[in-house]
Amino acid sequence: MPYLKLENNVKLYYEALGEGTPVIFVHGVWMSGKFFQKQLPYFRQNYRAIALDLRCHGKSSHVHSGHTITGYAGDLHKFIQTFNLKDIVLVGWSMGAFVVWEYMKQFGQENIKGTVIIDELASDFKWPDFPIGAFNMETLIHFMKEIQTNRDSFVKEFIPLMFKNGLADEEMDWMFAEVSKLLESVASAILFDQSVVDYRSLLPTIKIPTLLCFGREEKLIPVAAGKHLQENIPNSKLVVFENSCHCPFLEEADLFNKEVDAFIKSLN
Repeated sequence: MPYLKLENNVKLYYEALGEGTPVIFVHGVWMSGKFFQKQLPYFRQNYRAIALDLRCHGKSSHVHSGHTITGYAGDLHKFIQTFNLKDIVLVGWSMGAFVVWEYMKQFGQENIKGTVIIDELASDFKWPDFPIGAFNMETLIHFMKEIQTNRDSFVKEFIPLMFKNGLADEEMDWMFAEVSKLLESVASAILFDQSVVDYRSLLPTIKIPTLLCFGREEKLIPVAAGKHLQENIPNSKLVVFENSCHCPFLEEADLFNKEVDAFIKSLN
């Protein structure tokens, strides 16, 4: 299996298929690159399709340190540098959007051809001047306690919230298995960090084209979040997927793939 070895013997698992423009898929909190299983076979036909498992997620090393958005963006940068990837397209789902934005904040936009942001806010936190945020402090504390004391039941209730429609048993089984790979201590630590980062000030500085993909069903993230991003990211386009919630790339995979493919082709 392919791994990138980082310092302190940390290894990042990845899948890379096809040739051409690198398209890097960055997953959400507690998830893994396996969630993009309907994207890699499609995009490998015309691109270098890459899915990473962030540290302690999926098949990557299960370590106790480095679990911040800043740290994950640093790992992504090392991956891009190691393989000398040029003119990349970054696809960030949920927390992965924060990793993409933090990457731009730390390392600039020069090597990025475009970005795709999937169902995320500029910040998950309900700041006094940001009422559309997903969590207030009371909710965040409750979630962190549940992860520490009642993780399996909490995850089994959380996963269906990502989908408009129900899940087949086999779908629920593999998703639960992926999410449950994280140590509870790591799961709560990264949940806190990703919930309080705030990229509102970065948005107007983004100069590269951005495709915003949001599910119409608002169980987790409101469509208003996508409209806010569209209003604040200068060169952005919003696509709303009518039959999806938090995972349009799974619930409407064919349409999602075609929209992202057309966006990438428009960058040439």
